[in-house]
Amino acid sequence: MKMIATKPTLVLTNYFGNLFILCLSLLFSQSALSADYNFKFHHFLGANSFWQMQILEPWVKRVEQNSNGQVSIEIFPSMTLGGRPPELVQQARDGVVDIIWTVNGYTPGMFPRSEVFELPTIFTNDPVSVNLAINDLFETELKADYTGLEVLFLSVHAGNAIHMRNIPVNSAEDLIGKKIRTPSRTGAWSIEALGGIPVAMPVPALPQSLQKGVVDGAFVPWEIIPALQLQHQTKFQIEGYNQERIGSLMFQTSMNKAKWDSLPENIQNAFRQASGAEWGVEIGQKLKEGEAEGLKIATDGGNTYSVLSKDETQRLTNILSSVVDRWIDNVAAKNIDGEALVTKARKAIASHLSDS
Repeated sequence: MKMIATKPTLVLTNYFGNLFILCLSLLFSQSALSADYNFKFHHFLGANSFWQMQILEPWVKRVEQNSNGQVSIEIFPSMTLGGRPPELVQQARDGVVDIIWTVNGYTPGMFPRSEVFELPTIFTNDPVSVNLAINDLFETELKADYTGLEVLFLSVHAGNAIHMRNIPVNSAEDLIGKKIRTPSRTGAWSIEALGGIPVAMPVPALPQSLQKGVVDGAFVPWEIIPALQLQHQTKFQIEGYNQERIGSLMFQTSMNKAKWDSLPENIQNAFRQASGAEWGVEIGQKLKEGEAEGLKIATDGGNTYSVLSKDETQRLTNILSSVVDRWIDNVAAKNIDGEALVTKARKAIASHLSDS
């Protein structure tokens, strides 16, 4: 049998490389062990996604710093603790995990009051003012949605733009009969109002669905493009005049309520100080930056970016106003005064437009 000589330098490199990784693992494990309060933080996107790297990781760091080392939070991306994205809310309520970050719309109708900030014509194009409005109305108007959870922070994304596989969109008529991905019922209602066919799915399933032609397009923001490599599955990125979008999505970062209630006040304050109105502003600003980066990746890859005319955008707005009426009628069955909530949401958003 022929013997293959092993290069000593390669062996040494592998040895010291593995030793370095082991030492790092021990260091992180020791850090977690030295903390008084340890939390598992579960979500559905990848570790390299915009949301984990730009929002969730900085927030975790702030909480840990605020606690003077008493808190350690380990992030588990891509559903690595098991289950599917729509199960995240129940995982937190049941205490299977301590903290979750998820899309409210993955559990349709469970957070009806909060949906007001997802609606087209309520959300137009500015996540900063909307995040501040959410903060204003949470205690009085939205909190009842979150039984069994301690909400740490809520945020919309930068709004639903139109991504299409191989069909340009220049008017509302171009969406008639097209299969469009959405994760939420408010998004589905918008697609139906425009004559399209809504297809519900969590966003990790989108690339393969586009590739196989299960859907013709999707309503998602630009910032998700690099995480899902959507520039390879689509050819057209479209939005309205003045960057107007077709509504948005609400995201929540929440803790199991019993876990929260067990924490001493100083530890609760470590979370609160990292999660206030200023954090909502920062998220909104980061989302705007993420939008620019995501769109650049698509256009650099050869995709076509287009903006609907001012008149066509107004036509879409007129059509989509029916979605607001549909939502008001729907939540009335749950004894929610949707019309009053729409008025309050619009007023709160308008009061913060100068903060953007």
